Amino acid sequence: MEPKAPTVKAFFDKRTFSVQYVVSDPQTRKCAIIDPVLDYDEKSGATATKNADTILDYVNANDLAVEWILDTHPHADHFSAARYLKSRTGAPTAIGSRITEVQELWRDFYNWPDFPADGSQWDHLFAEGDTFSIGTVPVRVLFSPGHTLASITYVIGDAAFVHDTLFMPDSGTARCDFPGGSASRLWNSIQQILSLPDDTRVFVGHDYQPDGREPLWESTVAEQKATNTHISRCKTESDFVAIREGRDKTLPMPKLILHALQVNINGGRLPEPEDNGAAYLKLPLNMFGGTAWD
Repeated sequence: MEPKAPTVKAFFDKRTFSVQYVVSDPQTRKCAIIDPVLDYDEKSGATATKNADTILDYVNANDLAVEWILDTHPHADHFSAARYLKSRTGAPTAIGSRITEVQELWRDFYNWPDFPADGSQWDHLFAEGDTFSIGTVPVRVLFSPGHTLASITYVIGDAAFVHDTLFMPDSGTARCDFPGGSASRLWNSIQQILSLPDDTRVFVGHDYQPDGREPLWESTVAEQKATNTHISRCKTESDFVAIREGRDKTLPMPKLILHALQVNINGGRLPEPEDNGAAYLKLPLNMFGGTAWD
């Protein structure tokens, strides 16, 4: 039997090159929101809900009911709007169960000894092989580490939401040099995704528009296998690890990584206001080496 084909609506955030999704069942009009962005301007410290409100406008205009708010991993380049969307829709939030390992890692970096690294900031934690549904569309969870310790893929009917595991074929694959990252693990995660049927639709979480082209976010397993710039020329895991690690050595850290992780390991919660009514982010100094000063 052919897998069900959910309706997929993408929302591209130009500030962070992120792609957010509403995935809905045409039969029941139930939907899930995947990897929503909470707007943040690092220059002024301002936050906003423009991206999330645009998603809500689409949900309301199409008479959809939100069943899930899903994150694929704790993002390093934008804040998650999961908490805000839960407050607006009442839908449960979810992420991969290995989020606890990322929480433990970053709790130490931020020197938060009392931070609960137990995943309780989400309503549900998904493990490898877990299944659920969006309306009548079945969903299966793949554990996809490599980019982070906790990355997962949601296979929703005939569509796979891989976020930072694969990019569009002309952009290759995700970096693996964050704390807890591994090029070897990423290779194995990619092989699992590429073992899905060739006509599986693959939806990515970022598009950096190489050569200035228009943003793109959808391909297929067949296209990824044939033309992905990092996968198609690698015959072995060691080939891929060499290419990926070589590329990672040339990349600067994302500009928002220290801002975003303290929000995202906390389920998208912003810091609580202090006694003067203002909230503050905590930015550790000299944590990562390799900064290019020139």
